[in-house]
Formats: sequence, structure tokens, C-alpha cells
Amino acid sequence: MDSFPTLELATHGVAKGGEAVARDPDGRVVFVDGALPDERVLVEITEMKKGFHRGSVLEVVEPSPHRIDPACDEVANGCGGCDMQIASVDHQRDLKVQVVIDALERIGKIADLPAIETVALPEAGYRTNVRCIVVNGRPGFRSRRSHHPVLIDRCDVAHPLIQDLLGPDSGTTRFDGCTEVTIRVGAATGDRMVIASPSADHITVPDDVIVIGTDDLAAGKTASITEVVAGRTWQISAGSFFQTRPDGAQALVDEVRKVIGPLPSNARAFDLYGGVGLFAGSVFAEDTRVIMVEQNESSVADARVNLADLDTTIVRGKVEQWSPRRADVVVADPARQGLGRNAVSRIAETDAPVVVLVSCDAASLARDAGLLSRKGYRLDSVTLVDLFPMTSHTETVSRFTVS
Repeated sequence: MDSFPTLELATHGVAKGGEAVARDPDGRVVFVDGALPDERVLVEITEMKKGFHRGSVLEVVEPSPHRIDPACDEVANGCGGCDMQIASVDHQRDLKVQVVIDALERIGKIADLPAIETVALPEAGYRTNVRCIVVNGRPGFRSRRSHHPVLIDRCDVAHPLIQDLLGPDSGTTRFDGCTEVTIRVGAATGDRMVIASPSADHITVPDDVIVIGTDDLAAGKTASITEVVAGRTWQISAGSFFQTRPDGAQALVDEVRKVIGPLPSNARAFDLYGGVGLFAGSVFAEDTRVIMVEQNESSVADARVNLADLDTTIVRGKVEQWSPRRADVVVADPARQGLGRNAVSRIAETDAPVVVLVSCDAASLARDAGLLSRKGYRLDSVTLVDLFPMTSHTETVSRFTVS
């Protein structure tokens, strides 16, 4: 069996997944896990492809001035959840901005980029939604780029209502019979829910925790928690998407509302990939006629509850197959893969002078920006809302106007 080489490399940039970028002696790109830009590191090559290699740090020979020791002991134990704990929080945000700029220039072919603003959020105790792998009744996370489980004693980024259900000191909590659990809580309401896979038949949790199995969901049963954002209470069911932190959801609401700008009286707005109705219910003036489009059945059911007091039309269906009409503004918050060509074409058919795009992936943002630019839209602004400190994940709010 061939062994992979060990190389000493100088890093010079950062890639979308948080890896540093270097070049080997042959000029081939090497993505280095566990390194920061502007470091000299000893690297074990772990993957060799035709166009690039991948490796992990064995030793930091010359560290970046921004390198720090991870605050969480679980990183040293192999937990792969927080891949940027080796950098100061301010530098993490600088690196994410650079990832977004690189993607927009290289993938989106966008010239004359606007300056990217950053919204900083607290870096500890923020996650109100975590998914854990389960081994012998105990929860854990996966190691970096692996399915290997790492059992944990604590999680620094988990909300205290979740932390209470993790680790060996969680007392009355056992996830027996499960291979995976998702824990969701309402920070403002105190609601807690465990979604257990494949079944919740044998788990033990405190009495206040709502429990449902994925087998129950498949059989048509429902369960939900509530959260408060933008002065409204939101029903969030087990099968529905909601942002992983309420202060992050509020920050997105504030930014989307800001970049929409003034609208004419009785304006028409489309909220695409509307989820449980967060933007439809919080960012528009009372006289704006809002049409929300969402495919997920659970999210649509929640939206009908959450928006019952508003004059909002809720359409269940795929954005790519929706029949557009003229609009004054379009807000879109697609999943990680982004809008894509068909959805961008539908948006362009609305003749909306303003499009606001919420993106959770830099590459998909860049692809969508390129597609929108070819439909006559100009990228006016980009804001990085740092929903996921300690990780390489990016979340952006971008404004496009007719050029």
C-alpha cells in the first residue's frame, strides 16, 4: 500500500471549507486542514486528486500571529464541529469575508465588488439547534471530514438549554436505541425538543422535553417548539427549518429590512423559500402585499399559523416551478445549493427592481450573483452576518438592483 508524502508548505490563503491553501513543490494546490494563511506547516498529505491534494497539519513551524489555542477541549479530542477555533474571532470573520470575496470574483466573475460589511454575534452558547451522533446512549459529534464519532463532555457553542442534555453529567438524559438525535430549543420560551432517529421509544429525558421519533414523523405525527424573534412568536415544528440562533434570525431580519429600503404604497413582495414565515412576517410594511413560496409541507403548516394575523398569501410549491408576477421586491433564502438557473429566471420575470438574497454558502452566492448579473442585476451590497462563530460557515445578505 502506497504511503502519502509529508511536506513542509507555506500557506497563503483560505478556502471555502476553512482549510488553508498552499502549493506543493510541483505547483499543485494543497488544501491544509488545521492551518491558517501565512503559516509554515508540516503537512501529511491525506488525499491526492488530479487537480489538488488535501492534507492535515502535523506541526506548525511558523504560526500566524492570529493563531490561538482552542478554548474548547473537545477540539483536541477530535471534535470537528468548530473548525476555526485555532484563530481569533476577529480573524475568523476576516477570513470569511475573504472567502466570500474570492468566490464572487472567481466563481461569479463579479467585478467592482462593494465593501463587505460584517455583523458580529456572540461566539459562545449560541446554538439552539444541534444534531448529534449517538453511541451507546451518549451524544457526540463527528470528527473533521469523517463519520467517526467523538463523544463529548460539553459543547461551548451550544445554548445552555441544550448543554443541559449533553455530556456524562446530563443526569436524567439517555438516548438509548438511537443512532442520531437533533435537539432544538427556544431560547426565549424555554421550550425543548428531541427528534430521535430511528425511534424515541427508549430515550430518557427530563419531563419538560418534547420527544418525537423520525418514525413518528414518517407516520404523520407532529411536534413543535416556539421561539420569539422580531417581536413575534414563531411555531417551529420538528420537520421545519429555522435559523440555529434567534439573535442570528433577528440580525438577518434587521439586515433584510434595511437593504429592502423604501417601497411604494401597496407594494407587492415575494418571499421565496419562505420557511415558517420569518421574513414574510417581519420585514415588510403593513400595506405590502406579500406572497410567500415554500415547498416543505411542515414549514408551510407552521407559516399558516405564524402569519394568520397578516394578509399574506402562502403558496406551497417549488420556486423553480412557481408562476411569477410583477413585484417591487423579491426576498429569497434558498438552501445551501442556492437559487440555480431556473429560480433566477423566475425572479427575473418579476421585473423586481430590488432582489435580496440570503445565502448560507459562499460558492452558491457567487454562482447566483453571476446568474443574476446576466439577467441585468447589479450587486449593490453584501453583508456577512456571522451566525456561526468558531466555524467556517458563512451567511450573507446581498442586495441586487436593476443595472
